[in-house]
Amino acid sequence: MSNPEFSHWRLEYDMDQVCWLTLDREGESTNSLSREVLLELENIVDGFEKTPPRGVVLQSGKKNSFVVGADVREFDGVSNPQDAAASIRDVHTLFNRIEALPFPMVVTIEGYCLGGGLELALSCHYRIAKNDESTRLGFPEVRLGIYPGFGGSARTTRLLGGPKALELMLSSRMVRASQARTMGLVDQLVGPHGELRWAARAAILKNRKSRGPGLVARLSNLGPMRRLIAGMVRKQTAARANPEHYPAPYALIDAWEHYGNDPQAMLEEEAVQVGELITGSTSRGLRRVFWLMDRLKNDGKSSPFKARRVHVIGAGVMGGDIAAWCVLQGLEVTLQDREMKYIQPALDRAGKLFRSKLRQPDRIAGANSRLIPDVEGKGIALADVIIEAIFENVAAKQNVFRDIEPRLKPGAIMATNTSAIPLHEIASVLQNPQRLIGLHFFNPVAKMPLVEVVSDPQTDRESVAQGAAFCSQINRFPLPVKSSPGFLVNRVLAPYMQKALQLHRERGVSKEALDQAAMDFGMPMGPVELADTVGLDVGLSVMNLLGGNVSTDDAAMLKDLVDQGKLGKKSGEGFYRWKNGRAEKGKNAATGINLKSLAEELMQPYFDECRACLADGIVADDDLLDAGMVFGTGFAPFRGGPLYYLDHRSAAGDFARAGGETEEQDHGN
Repeated sequence: MSNPEFSHWRLEYDMDQVCWLTLDREGESTNSLSREVLLELENIVDGFEKTPPRGVVLQSGKKNSFVVGADVREFDGVSNPQDAAASIRDVHTLFNRIEALPFPMVVTIEGYCLGGGLELALSCHYRIAKNDESTRLGFPEVRLGIYPGFGGSARTTRLLGGPKALELMLSSRMVRASQARTMGLVDQLVGPHGELRWAARAAILKNRKSRGPGLVARLSNLGPMRRLIAGMVRKQTAARANPEHYPAPYALIDAWEHYGNDPQAMLEEEAVQVGELITGSTSRGLRRVFWLMDRLKNDGKSSPFKARRVHVIGAGVMGGDIAAWCVLQGLEVTLQDREMKYIQPALDRAGKLFRSKLRQPDRIAGANSRLIPDVEGKGIALADVIIEAIFENVAAKQNVFRDIEPRLKPGAIMATNTSAIPLHEIASVLQNPQRLIGLHFFNPVAKMPLVEVVSDPQTDRESVAQGAAFCSQINRFPLPVKSSPGFLVNRVLAPYMQKALQLHRERGVSKEALDQAAMDFGMPMGPVELADTVGLDVGLSVMNLLGGNVSTDDAAMLKDLVDQGKLGKKSGEGFYRWKNGRAEKGKNAATGINLKSLAEELMQPYFDECRACLADGIVADDDLLDAGMVFGTGFAPFRGGPLYYLDHRSAAGDFARAGGETEEQDHGN
């Protein structure tokens, strides 16, 4: 029999008085723990306490998904840390009651079990997961500027021990079911074709309980060991996240260091700290980035287009890496260049990527077999997507598309990876110029999540939608941009990087100081290191294409380095010397410089160009511009995007004035 009084939960009792408790959130494609869902669960637990069943199996009513976490949409409704802490304590009380139920509480996990969903599962007595590719468990909370707040920090450190639990929570990585079983997050696995329902029923009838923490886990939570481990983890975290920008990881480490052997004290600290964090500026900024990402993902769903084969023309760094990435996403790719000797280096780089990402020999072999050298271009006629990625020259690109247009199969996407050339200049030689779109990837392809989907007024709208769908298919965020010199990302980066060159050339500000000032602001790397990473030849090409107010002296400085073969990271030397993939920087080159003032001057052209791009309609609105800057330039995610930051900078107590005015800067002591 079922109980109809709940909107999001179903209760069914079998003949042995086992209760099958199913979460199936009404009106949603996935389960999340909203206030209403938790309130109904509280009423259900009331009933269990009054009339205990033989056991309860907690399961999901959604296909291939358990619970993806708390309902992030409700976070913005809380502005007071004390109110947030009180709400968190209410959930703690509920989950503690579940943990204290006098009968077996078994949870079955298939698909995503994340954040609050995993915290709910940890409050149950026995956890069974389906061991297939779809099942993933983890705590993504640090990406939202908080740490697990529904009892996760206390229960996970108690169950796994400090080192394993902290690594899981601080990395926000998702683990497969088999990894979760090895760690102790789950107690039993059911094979891909196994029956979770029968495994759960057996666990109830046999009154199975979680094995609990092992000896090493228990020892790691003792005082002397905690202090030692906390210090090591804090140091490792500092190498990845500035505590001034991202306080959540350090709040978690501190909480465990002080209260790791007292679960109740850890829960109380969790309520206080997460209540502070969730109402802070970092969490608000990161939540906005979360919604920007969600919007780009949804934009990629506007067309049902699905590719099977891709053909890439140009096996240089960009073309070869685009090809390898597409293979990594399961596609078959033909890679074309003038001779095999130009393709072989791309195959070698791809092999390294496959080995690092796939690890298993059979999967690596499968990937290598799907990347096919194709000097003659036979793959063009079979490809669903053709991407041109040769050097930045209008005439050369025109020749490529003039040649391939008659050979394309109907419905294939025809795209250029140009970084700055307006689309109409390339398309002018085509019989059907409306068919050409831009798919502008960023270097390094395997790490940069954004692709600019470029169009102009003559471009076919369906082709644009198909391009966005293709980006989503290969796990990249599609950003629709208007064709204009530099598009969005390069147009904004150009004056920012030019300002750095100007300060270096005219005022003698060290390249290390320029980079450190930008990173102190929150950028992932500074403008000089970025120029080296992108390639000084690419930077010079973009600078020449953009024209306008570009300084001839800055262009001359870049040209001199390029003429010497100093192209940046890819040649081993640019502004910096590069060794083992790292720039060699002077240790004291930024000493005695007012880095905050320097960052203000560096960032102002960036902000001014963002406003200009929005005014010129390069993207449709503020959100898309901020998304492009966060995912395309690495703009400090905790600030929520440049336009969002400018609108909220006074609340953050930071710089950047609305009108772009600057004061005299002092970069001295």
